[in-house]
Order: sequence, then C-alpha cells, then structure tokens
Amino acid sequence: MTKNTYKTLSKFLHSIKKQTKNHTMATYRKITKIALPILLVLLIIAAFLFWPINTDGTLVKEDQKLAKGKKDFLASKPKDSVSGKKTNVIIILADDLGKYDISLYGGKSTPTPQIDSLAASGVTFTDGYASAAICSPSRAGLITGRYQERFGHEYQPGDRYPKNNLEYYGFKYLIKTDNWRLNDKINYPNEASIATQGLPKSEITFADLAKRQGYSTAIIGKWHLGHNNGFFPLDRGFDYHYGFYQAFSLYTPEDDNPDIINHHHKDFTDKTIWGKGRVGIGQIRRDSTIIDEKEYLTEKFADEAEAFIDKNKNKPFLLYLPFNAPHTPFQVRKKYYDRFPNVKDENKRVYFAMISALDDAIGRIREKVKKEGLEDNTLIIFASDNGGADYTFATTNAPLKGGKFSHFEGGINVPFSLSWKGKIKPHTIYKTPVSTLDIFTTIAAAIGSDLPKDRVYDGVDLVKTVNENTVAHKDLYWRSGDAKAVRSGDWKLIISGKTHEKWLYNLASDKSETKDLAQQNPQKVKELETALQTWEKGLIKPLWPNLTYYEFDFGKQKYFVDL
Repeated sequence: MTKNTYKTLSKFLHSIKKQTKNHTMATYRKITKIALPILLVLLIIAAFLFWPINTDGTLVKEDQKLAKGKKDFLASKPKDSVSGKKTNVIIILADDLGKYDISLYGGKSTPTPQIDSLAASGVTFTDGYASAAICSPSRAGLITGRYQERFGHEYQPGDRYPKNNLEYYGFKYLIKTDNWRLNDKINYPNEASIATQGLPKSEITFADLAKRQGYSTAIIGKWHLGHNNGFFPLDRGFDYHYGFYQAFSLYTPEDDNPDIINHHHKDFTDKTIWGKGRVGIGQIRRDSTIIDEKEYLTEKFADEAEAFIDKNKNKPFLLYLPFNAPHTPFQVRKKYYDRFPNVKDENKRVYFAMISALDDAIGRIREKVKKEGLEDNTLIIFASDNGGADYTFATTNAPLKGGKFSHFEGGINVPFSLSWKGKIKPHTIYKTPVSTLDIFTTIAAAIGSDLPKDRVYDGVDLVKTVNENTVAHKDLYWRSGDAKAVRSGDWKLIISGKTHEKWLYNLASDKSETKDLAQQNPQKVKELETALQTWEKGLIKPLWPNLTYYEFDFGKQKYFVDL
C-alpha cells in the first residue's frame, strides 16, 4: 500500500467514524428528547399514585358528661326491683339471617324446628326490626338500648383506609366491587384515629347493667364493636369472651378436611375474607388469648355456651351469643350439607345447611337450660342483626324488598322472638312493630336494674308490652348518612342517599314495597319528613367517616346507602 493510498484510506475511515459518531449523537439526542419527557411523566404519575393521602389524626373522644354519668351510675348501689330468684338472660343473635329463610315465618327452604319451638314457647314478633341494616351499628343499638346515631356509631368501624392514590383509584376503577362504591376521597383517619373507633366508652351495655346487679356475664361469638384497648368485650362489662373481634372469621380453617364444604363467592368482599383467613382481629380468642381453634365455630360456640351455663347454673348469669352464622364465608359441615340433597344450587345448599347448623346449636342451648332446671327463671331472646345478605344470591328475602344495607323491609325486618316460661304465654303473636333496641330495656326490667337518668333510652320492656298488649312504638327510625327511613303505623317513608329521592309505602297492603304512594300523599310525606327531622335533633354526627356506599338497582328505582 502506497503512502498516498494509506492517507486516503485513513481520511475515509476517519470520515466514516465522524459520521457514525455524529449519527449516534443525533440518535442519542432524538432518544433523549423522547425518553426524558416520558420518564418525567412516569415519575410524576408514580409520585401521584404513591403520594400519601392526607390523613386526619383526630381521635374519637368520649362524651365527658356521659362518661361521668356512666362511672357514677355503675359505682352506685343498684336498686333491685325483683324479689326472689334472679332471672338468667340469654341473648341469641343470628348474623345476616333472612326472615323468610327459616320456617318460623313460613319459609320453605330451611326447616328450623328449634327456632320455631323457642318462639312457640313464648312470643313471635311479626314485625321485629333491627335498628340498622348492617352489623356493627345494629349491634351498637342492641347492646345499649339507644339509637346508635345518638352517640355517633352510625357506620362500621374501620380497620383500614386507603393510604395513597394508587390504593384509592385502584379500588375505585380497577377492582370489580360489584354494587359497592367508593365515596369521594377525604382526609382519612390515621392509625391512631382508627384505634379510637368502636362503641363509645361512655355507653352502658346490658352486660354493664348485669354486672352491677351481681351477674356473671359472657359473650360467646362475634363482637364487631371495636378491636383496640378499651373497646374489647372484657372492657365493656363481660367477664368472659370466646370468639373474634371483627366482622367475620372462617368457621373452620380452610384445608383439605373432607368434613367441611367450602363455597366461594366471586364478589370482592368474599375474596377478601378468604384471603385474610384467620388473622389479626379475625383470630379466635378466649378472653385475650389466641386459640388455634379447629372445630366448626357454630358448634364450638354452642359448646362454650353449655360450659358457661354449667359453670354458672347456681348463680345469676347473662349470656350473649352473637353467632356469625349464616354470614359469609360459606362453610358448613358435611352432615348439615347432606340434609339438603334436593337443592342443586350449591351456594344455596351450603347457606341452608349453615342455618340448619345454627338451629341445632340453639336447640342445644335450650336443652341445656331445661336439663339444669333453669327454664322458669331464664329469659331467652332470639333475633337477627339485620336482613339477609342478598348479594350472596343465597337469599332474596322475598317477599320483602332489598336486603342487608337497605332500609327496605328486606334489610331491617328480621326474625325476632322471646321466651320466658311462666312469664309469657306460649304461642303468643305480637303484630305491631318492635325493635332490637327493646332488648336492652327488656333485660333491665328482667334483672331488676334501674337506668341512669343522664341519657335517652329508646326501647320498651317487651315482656310488659306483650302481656299488656300495648303498642311498643309509635314510630321507628333509621339513618345511615343521607339514607333515612321512618315507619309510623302502616306507613313507611324511605329517603335515598346521594339522590334524596323519597318513596312512600303502605305496609298493610304492600309489604313488598312495590307501589310508591308519595305523589298521591304529599301530606303524609311531609308529616313523616317532619318526624324524621324532629328525631334527628337528638342525634350527633357520625364519629368516623364511611369509606363506601352501596347501590341497589331495582330497575326503574335506584337506592343508595352509606355503609
């Protein structure tokens, strides 16, 4: 290669190198020009999604005046108005049990001979109402004898709120939540604030009353009235607790046990239940000790109830038995499942079997009372905390409209009966509305307890009311946020949340609430609205916010209610 050729080749290669470098730089600049904005946008999106939602650290504080009143009352000498042997009290509460899912009211799906027998031995209420259409508020009213809205327990206590935008918008737009809807974003309570949610400490429970009267007290089952210090059952008048704190727990650990039939639903709440299993506040506890319980809970609660009765049969006792049956998750022992061979829908078959197991458990408790010779001085109360959960598609609550969450009859008109040998005539039927608010007042009268004068009570003594055949309530009320209802005589007004639409029904001729009479009866609508407004003057704002609302779709009619 000559010197000139070499120089030419070198220049050529240098030129190519320079061109390549320039092209690379140009390509780099182009890529950079495109990539940097994309990267910046992605960083902004990531920052937005993972940016913490503003939290509200406001702690729920008890009403100091009521707290002092409670302290003074419980420390005072009780005024025992009952002579002779003290009355034992057993309160049996079903969870999400539809009124027409049992044979007591003519339901054909599930024979419930034990529940029927309990009612036949005393009084059956044809129009028994829960004070709320959802678990925790309903239980708050039941255990205190006061509309839960009077003390701010209007919504379910939270155990968690969205922590960032990703959780909020993911829940709102990406997760299939069926009819559950997310409310507008707010400053959600932080962990410290969540820990103060529960039945206000200033409220007096029927266990508090009983302890003051010298009773042994126990709760066996589901609590759902707070899951932090100060809110546990042992803090609220109960000497003994066996069960769990939150809204649900597995009836038995999910495993390959051939004796257990598990049925999973497709809705997101059911997936959450199964996903969590028995963790945290869903764990089974004896007092404060966590128990690795393997037995089927409905049967285990009956075991515990029998043991408590046996231990306390020679002294007065109050036993609160809030079963979790037939609330989801759907689990049942095969022996109950096998009672329904002709039911082809497995979902319904498991549901019916769970009710049958509950019925057996109730029969065992009644038999224990009888065996120990305690029938004459034991008041037994049976009810459900709200109507059937129609979103499981195991019940429709028919002929009643709607279901759990709603203020239509399917959500609040519940099975309700009371038995007390020698005090209530067997086969009594009481046909005017009563409320689970009445349970507290009935217990107070039965155990001879006076009541404090510093707070309003909303219940009546059902034993006296039934025996004298008087009207228990002129009006009954419900509120969950903007969703409200009032029943006055045969008339019922329902106000939808969000839209504030109003519907008027006459339950004497239309217990299925199919014919809206609001336009034909504007004066009655106004009258019932006024009654609602007057009632609301005695209420306070909810002590904590609600995360979701539920949408009922009845075709031409939509109904919204905060949860």
